[in-house]
Amino acid sequence: MARRGDQLSEHILWIAKDVFLEMGFERASMDVVAGRAETSKRSLYAHFESKEKLFLAVIDLVRGLFLSRLRMPGDYSKRPAEALAMFCGQYLEILLYEGSIQMCRVSMAETVRFPAGAAQYFDVLFTQVHARLSAYLKTAFGLSARASTAAAHRLLGQVLYPRFPPALFGMDRLAESFDRESLAPDFDLKTDSQSRRRLD
Repeated sequence: MARRGDQLSEHILWIAKDVFLEMGFERASMDVVAGRAETSKRSLYAHFESKEKLFLAVIDLVRGLFLSRLRMPGDYSKRPAEALAMFCGQYLEILLYEGSIQMCRVSMAETVRFPAGAAQYFDVLFTQVHARLSAYLKTAFGLSARASTAAAHRLLGQVLYPRFPPALFGMDRLAESFDRESLAPDFDLKTDSQSRRRLD
């Protein structure tokens, strides 16, 4: 059965995401997206009137996927120290996923062309994560708003610095998949555990 309406729109978005990650914005074409989505260019343009609007819609899709996969710190455990370690570990594991790093690179490459899109992607990767972590620290540890904000900054810096820049610049091997329900058995939580102890 042929896809129609919202079902086709969602299908196109998933296909377009893979095309943009594989080819970048400049080399990707609506012809390629239509071909891989097995739909006509006329149908494609009926849902997304330009490649630019399709790219921004893909960023919205990725934003939603990221936040739903990360969840909230309290979703991981009722014990604050464990919840923090698991939240930070899952955050880092998602960031080190091949698709996440590729999206970062594509978004950064198109910052001048799509400043709003780049800002939205930065917001979901860092600002929203900091807000979730800060709110949890404030509630779980009884910190003031100022103290929880500062603690979240420190913790995220300790989580991100050792692993994220090397992965972004292609110096580390990227994960090809991850489990949204649990960390990989060999995932190193050492940094997160050390950071967690500083807050205990």
